[in-house]
Amino acid sequence: MTTITSFLAAYDGVLAAKWPAGTHSSRVPTSYGITHINSCGPENAPPLVLLAGGGSTSTVWYAQAARLGRTHRVHAVDLIGDPGRSVAGERPIRTVEDLMAWLDAVLDGLDIDRGVLCGHSYGAWIALHYALHAPPHRVRKLILLDPTQCFAGFRPGYLLHALPMLLRPGAERTRAFLEWETGGAALDPAWLQLRYAAACFPSVRPVTGPRPAPEALGRLDVPTLILLAEAGRAHDPARVAAAAARLLPHAQTATIPGATHHTLPLHEPTAGELNRRMEDFLMTR
Repeated sequence: MTTITSFLAAYDGVLAAKWPAGTHSSRVPTSYGITHINSCGPENAPPLVLLAGGGSTSTVWYAQAARLGRTHRVHAVDLIGDPGRSVAGERPIRTVEDLMAWLDAVLDGLDIDRGVLCGHSYGAWIALHYALHAPPHRVRKLILLDPTQCFAGFRPGYLLHALPMLLRPGAERTRAFLEWETGGAALDPAWLQLRYAAACFPSVRPVTGPRPAPEALGRLDVPTLILLAEAGRAHDPARVAAAAARLLPHAQTATIPGATHHTLPLHEPTAGELNRRMEDFLMTR
């Protein structure tokens, strides 16, 4: 099979095997291309939008989808330009403003006027920027899972280990990096096959930028839950927690024992604790 065919077969395999029965896929047109979304849960339930980390695809949320889908209509989004089933259009996403306009269009296409936004890693960076960008009513709550470049920078050692994978993407380099960061954790084989295939998927350079300004964070009037990986190597979780507590007026933070940056949100032993904390936060007024 070709690289793209292998990737799509692995993607569909994870969706069929790991996501709950009745999961529905849809495509939302935007001026930046067609956005692919996997949804589950009661159609009339409050909406919860999930943004994955870079290269993970929307399927990575399988360990949360069924449980969160009991009380919410879950929408997991494939980022345009990242590996997944979204299709980039002629207009590229080049700036943070483009990202915000794209997510505006996605929420409009899903008829979400007010909902919960949850992101992991790079997806958390996008979610936080969107909460700062959106009208006050649109983001009801915000969940950030081990957010990168939001409250603290990367550890130099993490960037050093990631560099070979970034310079010359490939399955073997991705495998070595994930084994290092997760401490050799036993990740789901079907998802790993997809993640290795994603390393060879044609993608564009992600939009990055500075951390949100402290004064902007101080004005954010959105209840926020920040869940950090105790054993994560991407950044110092204690430093992230301290900065978030100092900068965000409506934030609560917690650390998931034994988790690393890349075992959130898909590692079964930590997913239960993650689910519990997310559910508790979602159900409080």
